[in-house]
Amino acid sequence: MDAEFPESPDVGACLERLAAGDLAARDRIIELCGARLRHLVHRLLARFPNVRRWDDTDDVFQSAAMRLHRTLGQLQVSSPREVMALAATEVRRELIDLARRHAGPESYAANHGTNVLPGPRWRMSTARRHIDRVAAPDTDLDRWTVFQEVVDSLPEESREIFHLVWFLGADQKTIATLVGCSERTVKSRWREARETVKAALGGLSPEA
Repeated sequence: MDAEFPESPDVGACLERLAAGDLAARDRIIELCGARLRHLVHRLLARFPNVRRWDDTDDVFQSAAMRLHRTLGQLQVSSPREVMALAATEVRRELIDLARRHAGPESYAANHGTNVLPGPRWRMSTARRHIDRVAAPDTDLDRWTVFQEVVDSLPEESREIFHLVWFLGADQKTIATLVGCSERTVKSRWREARETVKAALGGLSPEA
């Protein structure tokens, strides 16, 4: 894997405290998972170039960490793997929300001075044009929304495999050891999950 999971005993102990009602344990969980969460943000931000232009890794990390902090207070989580699955979901939701925010015609992104170039002098008042699509096109936003919905709807075992491969960049051997199954099973579940997501995206690979 690109980065290791946080130490299970430490996170596990915090999850036990959290289950017992100690909400302060969330702070320690975020701290223990911080490096992995930041890596995850950096990895997924690269898939959102129109967000990356306006928000850097630290910006998205802070917002995603706050989302995860709130979610940990609302759901019962029993393992570090579940924590990272939640983290992947919250990062994804934060990026999609940012993409929507930058997409509006009245948004800062859409009206920033670096996003237009003057036309010929004789048409200066009417020839300003966008030099790129700062905000993701509606089709991109729709695709990411569908992507989120279909991933969330996958069977639990397949969803975990998809999270570990697509979001966290784990190799199949590591996943097999982590979840306690054969590499063949991991490969099969990954293929099925990937094909389900691909079909929902109209035949477009989730890696695209």
